[in-house]
Amino acid sequence: MTDPLMTELLETALEAARGAGDLLRDGRPADLGVAATKTSPIDVVTEMDIAAEKLITDLLARRRPRDGVLGEEGSNSEGSSGVRWVIDPLDGTVNYLYGLPSWAVSIAAEKDGEPVAGVVIAPVRGETFHAVLGQGAWRNGERVHCRPAAPLEESLIGTGFGYVRERRIGQARVLGGVLPRVRDIRRGGSAAIDLCDVACGRLNGYYERGLNPWDFAAGALIAREAGALTGGRPGVPASTELTIAAAPGLFEPLRGLLDDLGAWHD
Repeated sequence: MTDPLMTELLETALEAARGAGDLLRDGRPADLGVAATKTSPIDVVTEMDIAAEKLITDLLARRRPRDGVLGEEGSNSEGSSGVRWVIDPLDGTVNYLYGLPSWAVSIAAEKDGEPVAGVVIAPVRGETFHAVLGQGAWRNGERVHCRPAAPLEESLIGTGFGYVRERRIGQARVLGGVLPRVRDIRRGGSAAIDLCDVACGRLNGYYERGLNPWDFAAGALIAREAGALTGGRPGVPASTELTIAAAPGLFEPLRGLLDDLGAWHD
């Protein structure tokens, strides 16, 4: 890596994500409970989500005080450098609350609105994924690539569900149309990990409606740098409306099926 800015952004993201991951793994209280809710009573925030985001934003303020920040738990500042950090301090909060291992810290750096560096650390899985624009995707220091495209009917597809009743009804309807057309479905509970699992070939593809930028900014960059395509409806980038990731050759039929099923609306 020769670009000093990209080197600095990646190193900063790795340091912040490792610190937050250590805090979350080692500091999880035995009596962990819900500190707040977001979109519904079952969409939870714990005290550890808040503590991890503060650790990350404090480090960014020291290292790069002119940068902007967009964080899931409320950190939001414009900045003046052209760089913005998009942070999910704990992706998979419900998994974390219940003691399940599939949760992660996700940090992406955008330059002039384009994701250029991304880190996803899953501490209990012992995995660190990272990518820099144009330089490939990596897991624990080894290059990773998405699985070659399989026919849709032979594909293992990841997805996730929202926490608002009306959205879940729509997602269940879409799932009923997808499941008979694919090998099987997996629901891991962390969008960032699901995207990284596409990147390293553990899933053929992934889709979800209702993600926010902090859910997919780092993971989608990692998936693309591993050779996958990402997007939403035809001609539309990944967004809250719909996020899809899959290898070329599978991405198109998966997107077509999801579009026909109306996966982009409730």
